[in-house]
Amino acid sequence: MRPRLLALLCVTGSLVSGCGLLPGGHDRHTVTVWLMKDSASQDFLRRFTEDFERTHPDLRLGIRIQQWTGIVDKVRAALRSDAGDTPDVIEVGNTQVPLYVEDGRLADLTLESMRDWGKEDWLRGLAEPGRDGTTQYGVPWYAASRVVIYRKDLFAGAGITDPPKTRAQWLADTEKLNSGGDQGIYLAGQDWYTLAGFVWDEGGELAVRRDYAWHGALDTPAALRGMDFYRRLQALGHGPVDADEEHPPQGGVFAGGEVAQIVAVPGLADSIVRQNPGLKGKLGFFPVPGKAAARPGTVFTGGSDLVVPRNTDDQFAATAVVGALAGAKWDTDLARTMNYVPNKTTLAGAVAGEEGVAAMAAGAAHGRATPNTPEWAAVEADNPIKGYMTRVLRGADPRAEARRAARRITEELTPDLG
Repeated sequence: MRPRLLALLCVTGSLVSGCGLLPGGHDRHTVTVWLMKDSASQDFLRRFTEDFERTHPDLRLGIRIQQWTGIVDKVRAALRSDAGDTPDVIEVGNTQVPLYVEDGRLADLTLESMRDWGKEDWLRGLAEPGRDGTTQYGVPWYAASRVVIYRKDLFAGAGITDPPKTRAQWLADTEKLNSGGDQGIYLAGQDWYTLAGFVWDEGGELAVRRDYAWHGALDTPAALRGMDFYRRLQALGHGPVDADEEHPPQGGVFAGGEVAQIVAVPGLADSIVRQNPGLKGKLGFFPVPGKAAARPGTVFTGGSDLVVPRNTDDQFAATAVVGALAGAKWDTDLARTMNYVPNKTTLAGAVAGEEGVAAMAAGAAHGRATPNTPEWAAVEADNPIKGYMTRVLRGADPRAEARRAARRITEELTPDLG
């Protein structure tokens, strides 16, 4: 699908400001904001725009909705452009920020982050990808992460009264559930995002930076322990070892019945119930368990950051928009409206009333992102982690396969400078 502009929203509090004029004939300065499709509802954007323009009478918002397909090339073109119609604020995927930092065309937001925006409370999985060294370029906006979606009726039938809080208990409960024709868990063999959480929980990494270069790290003892836990959990179901969670879509498998658990974002539950209305009221959520009950497991955290291009003609106005969108008032409003995790650990209480989102927020508090390098996109393009997982699940030597995968990751993260 070609990227195209879906909408141009320029909602204002009055007809006068909609014409770009203030009483007395003074022009409002328009701040152009690129947001991604479905990140925020139109009602949220209307309310935010009215409030922002009321409290910033010299500014007007031009919110333009973008498609995710092809967005990297479109943003890069905008960052290089000298035209006057380029965006002043852009929503980008949290793991995309290093791609734009590499181009050297983002504004430094470190001072505002430290002085005004409370960066010490930001979710790590959103904040780290937005930072290069000590310089903050991406400001966390909202997050989403994986939880365990489970069948309450199957848990009750197995005598499990409370969801597990430790990985050891999770294995024991899943083994109980894996009987009588039911799968204890459906976990595809190449669900590498879930594997990453287990690796991080063990103190391992997908890749590490040493001597100004990135190196694959799946062959460390900690990373191997993460893979071993994945192997033991995956065996308690019939997930294909040579496919990821989208082949076939795990939501459809779960909807078919006879599956007790999957690891997914909680929003998938709506799709599951649409496919199988008989599951309405039978689904629950809990955070991916950690090694100890006191702390949920580490999970990959996705979501969005807000960035300001260096070629904006009014950085002050752009940062005012970022500060408002990412501030506590509107960030919690967005989280409640869209069932997201707010950008700060201190705001998690705002979504405590929604079981799935609360479980997601508990995990996101310890969430991580992929290695903070623009070359990571090359790793995912021909992902050696997936092949490594399949070979181990088929019985190959984990250490040998981990070394092979680590070498491949190192090669992708080391561009040919010759």
